[in-house]
Amino acid sequence: MIYVEIFIAFFLPGILGYGGGPASIPLIQYEVVERYEWMTVQEFSEVLAIGNALPGPIATKMAAFIGYEVGGWLGAGVGLFATIAPSLVMMIALVGLLYKHKDSPKVKRLTQYVRPVIAVLLGILTIQFLAGSVEGGGILHTIILLVGSYFLLEKWKVHPAIVIVISIAYGVLFLSGG
Repeated sequence: MIYVEIFIAFFLPGILGYGGGPASIPLIQYEVVERYEWMTVQEFSEVLAIGNALPGPIATKMAAFIGYEVGGWLGAGVGLFATIAPSLVMMIALVGLLYKHKDSPKVKRLTQYVRPVIAVLLGILTIQFLAGSVEGGGILHTIILLVGSYFLLEKWKVHPAIVIVISIAYGVLFLSGG
């Protein structure tokens, strides 16, 4: 029965928490603290703080941790699955719907409209990352990383994972004072 409760506790916020992790945190808190009383408010706030300190989506980290605390490894798996299940179901349904109507002029037009929007959003994200890099490491280091990454990726066809490792090593050696 506990695994069903874990599933419900994380599935409902996944459905109702429009906007992703931050929007679902109060819903998860209600389920975990108020409804099932697995944690106190203080314990929940500590889990939230730890989850925010780690990389990745907050809701999935909290689901895995709380699920583990309540039901062991199986509980962690159930909580994690319950968190991603609503998105997974919707994606499968949407892909099926789009595939069914892939030759429709409306779907083709929709795709044409979405591509530039995605390009603009990625461009904005790139500018924000660039500004953060200049602010954090300085213009000289930013230029060195940009030019070096360009040559490694485009001219010498080095795998992106290796470029990331080289960039991290550069940051550790030259930007952290080490």
